[in-house]
Amino acid sequence: MGFFGSVLGILGFAIGIPIGIIVGFFFFIYSQPSHEEYPPARPLVETSITLLLDLLPDIPLWMKNPDYERVDWFNRFLSYMWPYLDKAVCEIIRSSAQPIFADYIGTFCIESIEFEKLSLGSLPPTVHGIKFYETNEKELLFEPSIKWAGNPNIVLVIKLMSLRIKVQLVDLQIFAMMRVALKPLLPTFPCFGTVVVSLMEKPHVDFGLKVLGGDLMSIPGLYRYVQETIKRQVSSMYHWPQVLEIPILDASTASVKKPVGLLHVNIIRARNLLKKDLLGTSDPYVKLSLTGEKLPAKKTTIKKRNLNPEWNEHFKLIVKDPVSQVLQLEVFDWDKVGGHDRLGMQMIPLKKINPGEKKAFNLDLIKNSNIVMDIPEKKQRGKLELDLRYVPFRDESLKYRNDIHQDEHQSRDEKSSEEEDDFLSNAGLLSVAIQSAKDVEGKKKHTNPYALVLFRGEKKRTKMLRKTRDPRWNEEFQFTLEEPPLKESIRVEVMSKGTGFHFRSKEELGHVDINLDDVVVNGRINQKYHLINSRNGVIHIEIRWTTS
Repeated sequence: MGFFGSVLGILGFAIGIPIGIIVGFFFFIYSQPSHEEYPPARPLVETSITLLLDLLPDIPLWMKNPDYERVDWFNRFLSYMWPYLDKAVCEIIRSSAQPIFADYIGTFCIESIEFEKLSLGSLPPTVHGIKFYETNEKELLFEPSIKWAGNPNIVLVIKLMSLRIKVQLVDLQIFAMMRVALKPLLPTFPCFGTVVVSLMEKPHVDFGLKVLGGDLMSIPGLYRYVQETIKRQVSSMYHWPQVLEIPILDASTASVKKPVGLLHVNIIRARNLLKKDLLGTSDPYVKLSLTGEKLPAKKTTIKKRNLNPEWNEHFKLIVKDPVSQVLQLEVFDWDKVGGHDRLGMQMIPLKKINPGEKKAFNLDLIKNSNIVMDIPEKKQRGKLELDLRYVPFRDESLKYRNDIHQDEHQSRDEKSSEEEDDFLSNAGLLSVAIQSAKDVEGKKKHTNPYALVLFRGEKKRTKMLRKTRDPRWNEEFQFTLEEPPLKESIRVEVMSKGTGFHFRSKEELGHVDINLDDVVVNGRINQKYHLINSRNGVIHIEIRWTTS
């Protein structure tokens, strides 16, 4: 039987192979391929409600909301950088967690807490859309929608009474809608000082927590309790308007020095000045400025042919740093032809002056500021007499000051004492920042816009930008005033100037008149104004009033 079975098997194999080849050949030649038809594509609106509700969470935000933009390029960048970001972020987590763990050691019989494994996994977060906001402030504001279904490998080991307990975090999912502000924008790289983050809604956090190999989140009721607790705690700390501030630049680098007060300088007189003219006299005047300022120096009037001039002239200088700034005083002899001869100079550090205190000085003039290298001279250069008072700005606006002044319970003696130095109590600084303009165009072909600021007979001008209808100047002008500019207005004109030879090369592209009452009351306005006599022109202006 075994012999016949073997023979039959050999015969079947020998006969079956040729038959299979022939059948397969004819089947390959004469058979027609059958195409499987896919169901026809239908618009999303024709989809059933049940199916649509299942699809909505997976649809990107940029498809559901046209205000959000796609950021596929950023997601690709994030995927390439993720292995390096993973290590960098884990180092930050380790260093930040060490002091927190140290607080628990010794309590509840805990001997040590440390990370056995710490990795965020191989799956990076994904930005499903981003929305940018245009504001009047010096900031970049945007809202990204972030989803992260990660595979982290985080194992925390807690040593409790010589027992090692391993806690492992698995299957982490975070969905968050946040608002990010980069501010203030600065001319120092990376061009912003702080990152401000806040949540616009409660985040969705889902994870598994294994302790000694068992999943705690599988305990009935614990999963929902932990989720709600995390949402509540995170929202209480970072839900808008609560914010998380992350400093990027050092405070000294990021801070833009702004005026903090006024230095009142009263140049009284000078005595026994040097003789520089041929007739044995001089034509003196005083030039005064603060170090670290780009503003032009202020000057007294010229006293012709006088070695003991009397000025009694009052000046106000803007102070930005009373600790480091120095008042520089120079006495010159005015000459009609050629350069003016310096009769002497002196310097006064502002840190020697107490705020609000009036201090008199009778200074010996020296040749230059480098007194160590100055060669001693037998002749005296004379004396300069002046008094100074540094008055810091108040944080309160005039609105609150008026409320105090109008208090019926205030005594008359206090009112009379406030009126003694009225020019100091009402003095302040009006700062006008010309930020930018849009859609400014004139009748002529050239559009080289610049802005003019007109106030109380003074005219100040920004730089001219060539061939643009959307100029960005970002220039600030300051006016020191002895009283608040109530019931006054400031005029800003946008002009254009041709660069070639034109009979009338200048052209007004529009103007705006701004009432300053709101500035005095509120302390600051920051708005965009439609330009008068312009079709679509808009200008962005910020005005601040700070009082001393």
